[in-house]
This record gives sequence, structure tokens and C-alpha cells, in this order.
Amino acid sequence: MEYTHLSEFRIRDGELSIWTPALSSPDAWYDDERPLASVHAQYLGFLDPDDPRPGRGRWIGTVFEMDAPLDQRAWARTLELWHDRHEGFRTTVAPTRDGDYHRVTTAPGTVRVTAAVVPDLVDGELINEFLCETLELRLSPLTWPHLLVATVAHDTDDFTVLVGADHSVLDAYSQAVLILELRTLYCAVTTGGEIRDSATFGSPADYAAIERAAAEELTPDSPAVAVWREFLGAPGSPMPRFAAGQVAELDGEHAQPSLSRTLLTLEELEEVEAVLDRIKHRLSVTVFAALATASREVFGEDRFRTVMPIATRPDLTWLESMGWFVNVVPVDITLPPGGDMSAALDATRAALKRAHVCNDASWGRSLAMVGAMEGPTFGASFLDIRMLPDYELVADLRGRTLRAVSYSTDEVYFWVVRGPDGLYVSTRYPAGLPDPVMDRFLTEFARAMYAVTAIAAPAAATATATAAALSAG
Repeated sequence: MEYTHLSEFRIRDGELSIWTPALSSPDAWYDDERPLASVHAQYLGFLDPDDPRPGRGRWIGTVFEMDAPLDQRAWARTLELWHDRHEGFRTTVAPTRDGDYHRVTTAPGTVRVTAAVVPDLVDGELINEFLCETLELRLSPLTWPHLLVATVAHDTDDFTVLVGADHSVLDAYSQAVLILELRTLYCAVTTGGEIRDSATFGSPADYAAIERAAAEELTPDSPAVAVWREFLGAPGSPMPRFAAGQVAELDGEHAQPSLSRTLLTLEELEEVEAVLDRIKHRLSVTVFAALATASREVFGEDRFRTVMPIATRPDLTWLESMGWFVNVVPVDITLPPGGDMSAALDATRAALKRAHVCNDASWGRSLAMVGAMEGPTFGASFLDIRMLPDYELVADLRGRTLRAVSYSTDEVYFWVVRGPDGLYVSTRYPAGLPDPVMDRFLTEFARAMYAVTAIAAPAAATATATAAALSAG
């Protein structure tokens, strides 16, 4: 599933409707004593309440094509049931007297979803532009609803669905699994089928209470804090940056370039995976080892530092929840001088194992304890999309996960995905970074991944020679 911008998804012509949640009564909100998750509270601390475009650079979402005709009444009911099921969509924040925020929530059954047809707008390209503008203007971390849905009804027996949300109520896993959840709900509503309930739709507010309690237990002597301290170096040191010193300062605001590329075809990837099976290394380890190797080849550095977002759904209670269940851990890899890809894999596996101690430790609180003056600016993640239920059906529905256009002058992120047809990468980077630098890095990244296929050759040759000697004897 490609992680891309909405502007890169071709929306077919049709009738556009915006579906907006609203409360059945303005008194439906109640004060909720459960805290905000650490990442949520930190996120709110960097916001400007007067920003006229609160969704700019912040919203995330999903777009796909529903394989059924649009029934307006059934779709409204589907979205209402979806809000009833997921408390994360029914909770927001309110300011406190001291300038902070606390949680407020509304009960199931209090959300109504209404549609507004956008008149005189049927061209797919113009619809795309309109939606990009709307999501920047209307999605805010501070104002509910934090989620909007758009549909485009076509002259065929299907319709396009766009779900856009502020990041505080959606994470990457939620983006991917919501496609089949909405499809299943809509099918049940239109056919009169059973609406499935499950113990795996846990509330992100309940998770936040657990996460904040764990964060409060962190001390400067905690093992996780020590790993972050080593990653950062001296207190106040800048965060690791990709291509440090090669990003030009540009006047004015510039959208970050974004690109997606196939790193390995399915045939090439299967060669790599066959070797990994024999040498007992995981593909995720290989991805980060290849990133480190590419960094050495392009930038001449044996030490590679980045952060890795990880899912923090602690057990099955939150398996199917909609929410923001993400922590960030430091990945600090030092390649042995002159080492080959086999040595890079061993060093990377050790580095990722060392980072495990940070999995359940709030990254914001950890960084505060080590004297960090800024948040991470360079990140990388890996996902094997085949772990998602019915991932092949998602591809048939043209499912795409979406991110807003970023205007950062220093952030670089890589999203690496193992899909059904190979290994591919999406990235965004500062406009001041020359395209040839990124092109060379991705070329070296792919080369390092495929270099794994040579690791088993000496062993295979030794085995063949041994077998020949035994046969001759």
C-alpha cells in the first residue's frame, strides 16, 4: 500500500459529498478524567490556536474505492456506527485555566453524521484540489470533529471514499485497516447483516492512562533514558539529520518533494528473503542495515542514527482500535570499518535489540530527561503489508494511505514497505536537498538490499566443495 499525497491519487469524476459528524446535543460533552497520551500532550504543546490552516502539514488519511453503489442513508448510518464503536473519534480536548488541555468525551449514540453535496464540482482533478484545501482548513487537533469523510459517487456501481483526520485520532495502522472495517460495516448496514462487536476495539483514552502512568515512572537512570542519552550525545546536541550540511537554505516556504520508488522487484526480493532465511536475519533488520550502508557510501559515515516509529498497542484489547498508538525509538548503528553486508546485519540486529528497551518508554519524556532541545527530524519505518488482513483486497479497492504535504526545512522520513509485488520506499525531504543526492542514496539503498544475496555464496561454495570431497573419498 503506497503512502502518498492525495494529489497523487487520481479521483474519478462524480458527485462530491462531505460527511461531517455533529453532536445530537451541545450538552453531550462531559469532562473525562483520563489523561492524554504523552505524544498527544506534546503534540498540542507545539500548536498555534490561531492557525488559519490547522490541518496544514498535519492531517493523515486513507482513500479507496468502495465496491458497491452509494446509498446515502446507509452510508450515514455506517459512519455513525463507526463513531459509536471507536471512542477515539468521540473524544477531544478543552483548554484549562493554566493554558494546558484536558480530555472531554461524548457517549455512544450521540454522534450524527450529515452529508453536504458540493454543487457544480464533478471533475476529478478539481475535486482533488478542493479536498486538499478543505482538509487543511477544517481538520484541527483543537477543534472537534477531528475526522471528516468525503465520497465521490460515480456513474458506475462504486464510489470513492476519503477519510481525513488529524493525527491525534489516527495512526498508520488505523489508516490501513479502516478500509476493510468500513467496507464490512457498510455491507452489514445495506444487507441487514449483523454488526460485529468485539473486545478488540479498545479505547485509546484507556490506553493513554496506561501510557502516562508508565511515563511517570521514568527517571534519568532508567535504561531507556540511557539509550536515548547515548543516541543524542552531549545534552543540547542537535538531533541527527539526513545529509547534514547538504541542505541549502531557501527563501520563503517550499513544499517538500515526495517520491515513491520500487527498491526490489518481487523476484529480486524473494532472492534476498531466501538468503535471509538461511542466515537467520529478518527483513526489517536488513532494511535498516541497508539504510546504514547507503549512508556510509553516500555520506562517508560509519555511524548511522535515525528514529523509528513503532506501534504501541500493548495487547489484543487495542488490536482493531482507531487512534494514535505510536512511540518513537532511537536506532543507532555503527558499521565496522570495511565490513560487508553480513557485518552490517549483525551490527544492525544488535542496535535494534538495544533499542527494544525504549519501546514502552515515552520518547518525549525521555528526550526531556537527556536535555534534548528539539524533536527528531530524521525517521524511517518498515512495514510488511502482508500482515494486514485481506491486504490483496485492499489493493483491488485502490487503497492508499495518505499524508499531508510537509513544508519542513530539515525533516526527512522514509517509509519502506514489503508489498505483494516487491519492496518499495516512499520518502519526503527538504526542498533544499538536491534531488541527485536523494537519487544516489536510494540507488545505494537498493544496492545494499540486494547485496544480501552474495552473503551465502561462500557458504554454499564450501558446502559444495565439502560434498564433492566426501563423494570422492
